[in-house]
Amino acid sequence: MVLATVAAAALCALLSLCLGAVSLTPGELLGALSQGASTVPGRILQFVRLPRTFGALLTGAALGVSGVVIQTVLHNPLAAPNIIGVNAGAGFAVALGAVFFPGAASGVPWLAFAGSLGAVMLVLLISRLTGASKITLVLGGVMISSLFNAAIDALLAFQPDALTGYADFRVGSFASLTMARVGAAALPVAIALGGVLLMAPQLEILSLGDETAASLGLPVRLMRRLALLLAAVLAGSAVSLAGIIGFVGLIVPHFIRRLTGEKLLPLLLASAFGGAAFVSLCDTLARTVFAPYELPVGVVLSFIGVPVFLWQLTSSRRHRG
Repeated sequence: MVLATVAAAALCALLSLCLGAVSLTPGELLGALSQGASTVPGRILQFVRLPRTFGALLTGAALGVSGVVIQTVLHNPLAAPNIIGVNAGAGFAVALGAVFFPGAASGVPWLAFAGSLGAVMLVLLISRLTGASKITLVLGGVMISSLFNAAIDALLAFQPDALTGYADFRVGSFASLTMARVGAAALPVAIALGGVLLMAPQLEILSLGDETAASLGLPVRLMRRLALLLAAVLAGSAVSLAGIIGFVGLIVPHFIRRLTGEKLLPLLLASAFGGAAFVSLCDTLARTVFAPYELPVGVVLSFIGVPVFLWQLTSSRRHRG
């Protein structure tokens, strides 16, 4: 199954590089790679297609794995970066940075990480104060998400010029992505992905439940905090690239889990490549279906994500029945 998701990600990446307002055949794509920016296809590839493709792959992989980690450590299949307020927290931190540090573009991934981590800590605090049930975590996350979105709207009202282009950021878009921004986000994503994969055995034990994990000698609280820290890095870096997009961290782990089962390492790897393929494909559809007009990728993700998730819910219910 992991190899199938790798192949799907590679195919979606090829489609992303070839398709657009100006289509490139695989032969022209190879020529553009070799000739660089000296030709029109080379400039299209270098300045438009490559940043979007790499950005979409990186975003999908980060959100897919972040969703698996959050669902595992919170023992909640409805938990996801956008559901529990992680994406909104990252978006608020990025908006705050745009107001007070407008020239610090290289710091955007770290601001997004700080905001996403703050959202996770707030949700955990609320759940601890009110009772850490599954529904409490979800409702607490929805409340935190609403709070951060309101804060973003307040910033937009007071400093509209500092948030130029924020409409695209709010719904999710790769339209203005550059390789510099992709490179700035790639390092924290790579570190966090490596950390999650190294923690896979501990996460496997943690998925058995807190009491069982503690009886096996696992430091449950420490492992949960470390895992959520890595999930926050992944989600925050994705937000710094694509904006506030949803559904990837929710539906990709659900879909992949049906194919791989609950074994965590294959689930993490397949969710990374499956998420990369899904976001890349949605971005390709966003800029080709209504060409020469382009939809924000977040809109396409919502149109696809809602019916897919509803199908997953109904089919799971029939399976249990």
